Amino acid sequence: VQVRPRARNSRPPRVKSRGLDPNLELAPGERAVPHQRVAAYAIVRSRRGVLGTQCSERTAIPGLWQLPGGGLEPGETPSAGVVREVMEETAQQVRIERLIDVQSDHWVGRAPSGVLEDFQALRIIYTAVCDDPTQPRVLDEGGTTRAASWVPLRHWRSLQWTSGARSLLDRHLNTIPLR
Repeated sequence: VQVRPRARNSRPPRVKSRGLDPNLELAPGERAVPHQRVAAYAIVRSRRGVLGTQCSERTAIPGLWQLPGGGLEPGETPSAGVVREVMEETAQQVRIERLIDVQSDHWVGRAPSGVLEDFQALRIIYTAVCDDPTQPRVLDEGGTTRAASWVPLRHWRSLQWTSGARSLLDRHLNTIPLR
C-alpha cells in the first residue's frame, strides 16, 4: 500500500449508518452487544472478465452477486485475507494490485443467532488480477457463497449485484489494467 496526502478531489471513507431497525422487537432491558467485523474484498479481473460470487441462503441477500472476499482471521493482514477468501470462494489464485476504497456501515439489529448486535462492518477494497483464470468453484461449501463465476465485462451489468458491489464496479472496474 502506498500512502500519500489526500488530493483535493479525493474523499474520506463513506460511513453509512442505518441505526436501529424500526421493526426490531426488544425485550425489556435488552441491550445490543457491540460487534465489529473487518473484511477485505477485491474487484478481480482476468482475460475472462470480472470475478463475482453469488450469495447463499445463509445471507440476508440470497441470490445477489457481490465481490469475492470476507472477514479477516485474527492477526491476518487485509491483503492476505482477501487472497485467502478469493481462493475459498472461487478457487482462483489472485495477485493484489492496489487498495482502492474503505467502507464503513453501522446498524443495530439481530444476528442470525438471534443476539441483538450494535454492528459495524468495516470493508477494505482492493483491485486484483488473476493471471491464470480457471473455472470458478466454491471450495468453502456450506458458507455464504452459493456460486462463483467469471462475468464477461460486457455483461456484468446484467447480473443483480449488491448495491455496494455495483457502485465499486461502476467506479473502478475499467481502471484495473490487465498485464
